[in-house]
Amino acid sequence: MASEQSCHELVANLAPNLDPHPWVFTQLGTEIEPSFADKGIFALIREDEGLTAIQRASSAVADDPPLFARITLQVYSDLEAVGLTAAISRALTDRGICANVVAGFHHDHVFVPFRRGEEALQCLADLATAADAL
Repeated sequence: MASEQSCHELVANLAPNLDPHPWVFTQLGTEIEPSFADKGIFALIREDEGLTAIQRASSAVADDPPLFARITLQVYSDLEAVGLTAAISRALTDRGICANVVAGFHHDHVFVPFRRGEEALQCLADLATAADAL
């Protein structure tokens, strides 16, 4: 399937999907362990200060980290598309929901506070419906 660059088409076809598992952002240090896949890790981000992992909460070793819900936007977004992150950020901001967006090759993944996952899912579905009606 071809990726989409039109912001209107991207928003109209979001098809957000809420993962039922809680996720956490943790710091692993400066080196990747060979067995990182066994730790429920969804993504690794290398920063000057060390590695940040986004992993299932049940796999995390940090004490009492904040829990996040992961919403995957099912639309195939092009990595060079302009406006998608702004549109979803604006919709979530209007409802007072913080969002951390991670882009994969095919999909964008939005991490929101776990307790507000369903509300954020509905917000993004409403955004898609409104764009589709235009």
